[in-house]
Amino acid sequence: MTLKGVITVIRVPFLILALILALLGAAVAWYEARLFGSPFYFGYALLATFGLLVAHSAVNIFNDYFDERSGLDYKTRRTPFSGGSGAALTGLLRGDQVLWLGLACLVILIPIAVFFVVKSGVMLLPLLVMAVLLIVFYTPVILKTPWPEWSPGLGLGILPVLGAYFVHTGGYSLNAFIASMPSFFLVHNLLLLNEFPDAEVDVTVGRRTLPITAGKKKAAYFFSFFTVLVYLWIAGAVFCRYMPVYTLVSFVTLPLAFKVIKGSFRYDEREVFLKAMGQNVFLILAVQALIAVGYIAGGLLGRGT
Repeated sequence: MTLKGVITVIRVPFLILALILALLGAAVAWYEARLFGSPFYFGYALLATFGLLVAHSAVNIFNDYFDERSGLDYKTRRTPFSGGSGAALTGLLRGDQVLWLGLACLVILIPIAVFFVVKSGVMLLPLLVMAVLLIVFYTPVILKTPWPEWSPGLGLGILPVLGAYFVHTGGYSLNAFIASMPSFFLVHNLLLLNEFPDAEVDVTVGRRTLPITAGKKKAAYFFSFFTVLVYLWIAGAVFCRYMPVYTLVSFVTLPLAFKVIKGSFRYDEREVFLKAMGQNVFLILAVQALIAVGYIAGGLLGRGT
């Protein structure tokens, strides 16, 4: 097992998403601490961030392991955003080493989970159990059911934000759930758009992603609907006073969102579509980061509504 192989299989650039999700959850908790006097622990935020990085690494590792075992990696034409890391395919790691690395990530997560359950409350446990189930069963099971994109939206969108919030407050709130929903839509769309180039190969191993079950054109419409829904959700939440008005700063990304929507329908033009995939990654990271900035501004300047 080489360091290069480990770095490749965990897909380090993709871990930026976990960092931003941790930031968002912590920002919501900090915002409420400033306005309502609820608790906030900086050390907990750092530990939760580390845990999310390890959990996201585990997702990437198990996805690679199952794809290599199924033979999918040997059929897929990889892109910078899809098709797996290629660590096992290129000989950087053996298949069994990939599996053991994934299991090691789960082992690392155990003491972190126990610490937060003891310190913050047992109601964190259902969230953690759900997260582990999504990590382990996503590739071998969930991807073979209709509309599997909900799973990353939940597991790499809603749950991390709620978890990062819970460790401070010892509970969940409607405000935190509302703050996490844009992450659901965005991470759902991250996986959805990245599935387009692999659809013809994915179907050979029994996957049932939206580009396969609905067709690419309908999947592009679905992608577009969820993209627009992100902004409608934020605007509605601000109007109903569930999110601080400063989160509307995320609307500066609207021009890019429309470019990505337009690009999603050009799935038959590889270079154009690859550009849209890259823009989509930036959009997803930027919107969530700006929402977090909006919460931090709300904590510093007041609710703003």
